Amino acid sequence: MAAPRSSRLRGSIARGESARPPRDRGPLPEPQPVADPARPRDVVDHALQRRAALQRLFGGGGLSSDLCDADPYLLRAARHHGEPAAGPCPACKDAGLVTLAYVYGDDLGPYSGRIRAADELPAMSRQFGSFRVYVVEVCQRCHWNFLLTTYVLGDGVPRRAPATPRDLLG
Repeated sequence: MAAPRSSRLRGSIARGESARPPRDRGPLPEPQPVADPARPRDVVDHALQRRAALQRLFGGGGLSSDLCDADPYLLRAARHHGEPAAGPCPACKDAGLVTLAYVYGDDLGPYSGRIRAADELPAMSRQFGSFRVYVVEVCQRCHWNFLLTTYVLGDGVPRRAPATPRDLLG
C-alpha cells in the first residue's frame, strides 16, 4: 500500500508564504568619497608574478603543463568574448592572445561574475557603487592564462543588488 501524500504540495507557495526565507536587509553602509568613478582604484598589478612564471617556464624550472593549463570554460569565453591584447602570447609568441574582464561585487547581484567589454566598464562605474574587475589574458593556441590586474570601479554609493530576473530563477 502506498504511503499517504502530505496535505501540502511540494514546491507550492500557500497562504502567502514565501518560498525563500527573508533576507536581512539592514541599512546600507555610508557612501565613500570617489572623485572619478571610472578611474581604477585599489589596483593590484601582477606583472612581477607573471615575469617570474615566464622565467620559470623558459629557464627550465617549470613545465609548460603547469602554466599553460587554461580551463575549457575560460578558453570558450576567450574565443567568444576576448578582446585582442596589446602583444603576442608570452609563452608561444602567437598573435592570438586576448584579454577578458570579469566583474564581481555585491552591488551587481546576479550579474556578478560575468565578462564585460572594456568599453562597458565606464558606464557600469556610474551605475554601481563598487565592484572589482579582474583582467585575465588567455592564449587559444597554447592555453596560457594569467591574471594581469585587479582593480575597483564604482561611484562609492552603496546600492541594493538588482532583483534576479525570472529567467535566471530556474
